[in-house]
Amino acid sequence: MAARKSTRKPNISAEELTGFYRDMLLIRRFEEKAGQLYGMGLIGGFCHLYIGQEAVVVGLEATAREGDRRITSYRDHGHMLACGMDPGRVMAELTGRADGYSKGKGGSMHMFSKEREFYGGHGIVGAQVPLGAGLAFADRYGETGRVTYSYFGEGAANQGQVYETFNMAALWKLPVIFVIENNQYAMGTAQTRSTSTPDIFTRGEAFGIPGQAVDGMDVLAVKAAGEKAAAHCRAGKGPYILEVKTYRYRGHSMSDPAKYRTREEVQKIRETRDAIEHVRQLLLDGKHATEDDLKAIDKEIKAIVNKAADFARESPEPPLEELWTDIYA
Repeated sequence: MAARKSTRKPNISAEELTGFYRDMLLIRRFEEKAGQLYGMGLIGGFCHLYIGQEAVVVGLEATAREGDRRITSYRDHGHMLACGMDPGRVMAELTGRADGYSKGKGGSMHMFSKEREFYGGHGIVGAQVPLGAGLAFADRYGETGRVTYSYFGEGAANQGQVYETFNMAALWKLPVIFVIENNQYAMGTAQTRSTSTPDIFTRGEAFGIPGQAVDGMDVLAVKAAGEKAAAHCRAGKGPYILEVKTYRYRGHSMSDPAKYRTREEVQKIRETRDAIEHVRQLLLDGKHATEDDLKAIDKEIKAIVNKAADFARESPEPPLEELWTDIYA
């Protein structure tokens, strides 16, 4: 597979670059395995894969500090893995097992980890955006110096509650980074057919919220933009918007045949813009790793993912009495 050549030397250590490669590869191999388990009937309900978008969350997690929070939509497995959640327990939740993060009751779209400051996984389009502002409000009130990363897609960016949230976040100077993961297609509708502006981050201007667009297929560019955004928030200047322009290779969900775009379009992105191949080429060009080194990493990652799948299969289904736990009435 051909990958684009980098036009600049990365100001980053070989160790960190290798870490990015490993983290992105873990997400991709995990998602590929999840797709297989879904096809085998082991994952029920909805399942939205993150394949192609790995650089977004890996780049931004590189800018997070201890205690920072993250909240996202239903395309959430990558975010879970990037913030350090256990692959086995994530896979167990996908398959509805008792050892999953939400005891098998949340599935793909609704799992949480207080230990990793991960607050979902939300199935209602755009619902996590005001919740993310609420998390940031707690930190603003407590003067903790923490930042919340609130992820949503370009389709959700057309929801009214997003702009109500922008207004409140700007008014109260909340330390929240609004991350628009623009993967070009809101379900099956191209951005050009659903959105009146070519750039979405500019919508924050009406509220006085600064922002920028960033190449979401370049993990180093995402990291640099994330550092700028996080510094802005930590300095008490209020929210920041990052529109990270990325691309998903699979359909909107596992039930989507993705006939609204051509195979040639997807293949072109894979061959010329793939985020993992980009880092792979940087490692090879910089002589930070050999082909054998990278093959060894791939083998290691596949073993981790296979172990996670085995763990999920062996985990018991939740007992019937779990129907009566974690409910309000």
